[in-house]
Amino acid sequence: MTVRHDGLTVDWLGYATLRVTDGETVVYLDPGRHGVLTGEWEPHAENVGHPPSQDYRAQDGDVVCVSHVHHYDPDGIDRVAKADATVIAFEGIEGRDVDRDLPPIGDLTYDILEVGMKDTLSVGPVDVWTTPAYNEPDGPHTRPDGTPYHPEGFGCGFLVELDGTDVFWPGDTDVLPGHRTIDVSLLCPPIGRSNHTMDRHEAAALAARTEPGLVLPVHYNTFSNLEADSRAFAADVAAAGVPVVLDEN
Repeated sequence: MTVRHDGLTVDWLGYATLRVTDGETVVYLDPGRHGVLTGEWEPHAENVGHPPSQDYRAQDGDVVCVSHVHHYDPDGIDRVAKADATVIAFEGIEGRDVDRDLPPIGDLTYDILEVGMKDTLSVGPVDVWTTPAYNEPDGPHTRPDGTPYHPEGFGCGFLVELDGTDVFWPGDTDVLPGHRTIDVSLLCPPIGRSNHTMDRHEAAALAARTEPGLVLPVHYNTFSNLEADSRAFAADVAAAGVPVVLDEN
């Protein structure tokens, strides 16, 4: 299902992959991984709320944003990016995953812009702000030994403005103090039940606090560790008087 909001068309393509366009410029956020763009993804249970599997190769993206190494998928980038696309990637991501043989981001055949946690830049008509994204060491989203899955400096979130409408993808993160002051039209929080990000309850509380024009949750039900009751999330957000939509099938 395609979501239309405030002049933008938005599609959640599975996992953390978002496609955002105003009809002329196309922006992707965290494309790929876990078979969501190759047609290989399979639900871990029946009636899982998640976009269907598809072999996706639109190659229409003008700007592609990559928040951190867990979402860095060179094949996913190639499937969504135009030949002359600009890739905005968190700095140093290729050196942070020992389980995958990843090419340096600079080896990709695109214009590469590496960013930190608090940067501002423009690529043509697209304005981009990065935001901190991490798990707090004394928070609820840590490993059994108490260390965070995403320490500070591991990745970022993206606030993207296109044709006057802003979209916020917080990244893999806890709800941080700065998130509660962001004025945004479309909020796309992660809601999967895991120790890696905010859960549906925390994301719903963030939506109630910031009162965006629309909430579209992502990053859930791709596999069992990201399981979430999206309808319960939507009910909580709606009960707070905030518009919400699910883009699952």
